[in-house]
Amino acid sequence: MLLLEGMMLENPAKHPNSTIHQHGSVDLVLCLKTPDLLKHTPKVHPDFPLLQDALRISQNFLSSINEEIDPRRTAVTTPKGEVRQLVKDGFLVEMSEGSRKLRHVFLFTDLLLCAKMKKTSAGRQQQYECKWYIPLADLTFQLLDDSDVCPHIQVLPEHEIEEIKIKISVIKSEIQKEKKALKGQSRNVERLRKKMNEQESWLLLHSPTIPFRIHNKHGKSYLFLLSSDYERSEWRESIQKLQKKDLQTCQLSSVELQVLTSSCCKLRTVHNIPVTSSKDDEESPGLYGFLHVIVHSAKGFKESANLYCTLEVDSYGYFVSKAKTRVFRDTTEPQWNEEFEIELEGSQCLRILCYEKCYDKTKLNKDDNEIVDIIMGKGQVQLDPQTVQSKTWHMDVIEMNGIKVEFSMKFTSRDLSLKRTPSKKQSGVFGVKISIVTKRERSKVPYIVRQCIEEVEKRGIDEVGIYRISGVATDIQALKAAFDTNTKDILVMLSDMDINAIAGTLKLYFRELPEPLLTDRLYPAFMEGIALSDPAAKENCMMHLLRSLPDPNLITFLSLLEHLKRVADKEPINKMSLHNLGTVFGPTLLRPSESEVTKGHITPASDIWSHDVMAQVQVLLYYLQHPPISFAELKRNTLYFSTDV
Repeated sequence: MLLLEGMMLENPAKHPNSTIHQHGSVDLVLCLKTPDLLKHTPKVHPDFPLLQDALRISQNFLSSINEEIDPRRTAVTTPKGEVRQLVKDGFLVEMSEGSRKLRHVFLFTDLLLCAKMKKTSAGRQQQYECKWYIPLADLTFQLLDDSDVCPHIQVLPEHEIEEIKIKISVIKSEIQKEKKALKGQSRNVERLRKKMNEQESWLLLHSPTIPFRIHNKHGKSYLFLLSSDYERSEWRESIQKLQKKDLQTCQLSSVELQVLTSSCCKLRTVHNIPVTSSKDDEESPGLYGFLHVIVHSAKGFKESANLYCTLEVDSYGYFVSKAKTRVFRDTTEPQWNEEFEIELEGSQCLRILCYEKCYDKTKLNKDDNEIVDIIMGKGQVQLDPQTVQSKTWHMDVIEMNGIKVEFSMKFTSRDLSLKRTPSKKQSGVFGVKISIVTKRERSKVPYIVRQCIEEVEKRGIDEVGIYRISGVATDIQALKAAFDTNTKDILVMLSDMDINAIAGTLKLYFRELPEPLLTDRLYPAFMEGIALSDPAAKENCMMHLLRSLPDPNLITFLSLLEHLKRVADKEPINKMSLHNLGTVFGPTLLRPSESEVTKGHITPASDIWSHDVMAQVQVLLYYLQHPPISFAELKRNTLYFSTDV
């Protein structure tokens, strides 16, 4: 009996020369002799259950190290002879000892296992190390008591995240150029892929901010950070569904835990960290450009509630929330009819989540100090390029938990969205040269710019994410039409309109100028000036370029510059730093209507974008970080400098 206990509990990894590692011996001794022993041992004998466990452990261990194992295998045997099935697995970020760690989490029918992927040399099979596990019978989602302290989640500034995304876009473009080049060496491509993998892995680790906390009955808690409420809901629902069964708590021995952890490599359904650098070239690169989505309505609710929807899309290997409808109060059939413009960066999927707005402060989530709204349903649709790239709206319905959400969408590729199209009507302001507008209005700065800036500073300067959060597209279009037709009630409209729609209207105005505010002619010079390494030379060049702008462009630019600085002064409240504002406005103010790069040879607009956008952001950031610039002082210095560029 003692011999059998030793065989069961001793860790075979500690004895590499023992028969447990000699496949043939193990197969004969444990897989042939043990069944015979079982056959001739009475069930009432005290050794019978030990023999059963010995057979099970040895067979599981053999299965986990057998290279010829069926890759479709999704289960192992529990101590009671039951099947332990893998239900769900995926990579999550865990907050451990104050730092972020990338973990592979496995949800089985009776327990949740958190593992770390070990570093292995090239060509060797991947291995996992178990960090912890919780039997589902002991797992809860209870909120923290008031006495408990939630660890502070360090969130990186948005501009750092955006800068990494831009770097990834640049590397992707370089990889494509290397592949197309006649002399392109595979070694260069591999070097770039490795570099991109590092950047994408960093992004996956540092971008998630949505807390997902689980507890065990002994008071121990674990905190994951996710990028998507959809993903958090999926994990919670999968666990709760399994917990509805009559589960018994389980305690794994060291050998059983090793066997289960070893089997994870064969059981897993998610094999790689979700980075694009690990995808095959044949796989869809996703969509780049703008997805226009109208969320029409929803039905199927059994009781009246305060309802709203959010939209998520994938980008750089993870999902992010991009838009949110208004709350439709006390209804079973909300009619939102709201349009949103969502920027896609290699996106392949659109998710829609439907929530009930909760105003009960007793349901405060201690993880993020926000009232937790209830997810009524969620669903997703693949962004098929052939379907969404048609010029007409494509209507669809997502069914979720008995609820049907009706929406429409259409897609504009980045190549088309980068083109500035002059307005055919010169009587309006959108798509009309700024010099024509200011001359007609007899003003130094266009009326639309002055009014939008004034309204944002009046009631939007404390708004979190101002200029970054998208306004409702239908509201923006209404304001655009009002400014274009010079509606008398424009001031009333502005005072009643959502502040994000007003901020979006100002961005749209600059984006639709027939040429950028800083002009096509000076664009190459701005790109060269920002690349100068000598501070004095850069200062002279950048100020000289401003002096070279037409007066309406210069005065408008300086007016916008001071406004953005005032917005950034409120960064502790609105979370919009100079870097964030530079990222939002840089390409809008500088992106050329016809790039010099494209002359003489064809270059996709997306390639131009990925290379130039970093420089465009840096140009605006240079002026934002510069001491106040006076128009009069600039013009006075014109006497001492040539204006030829």
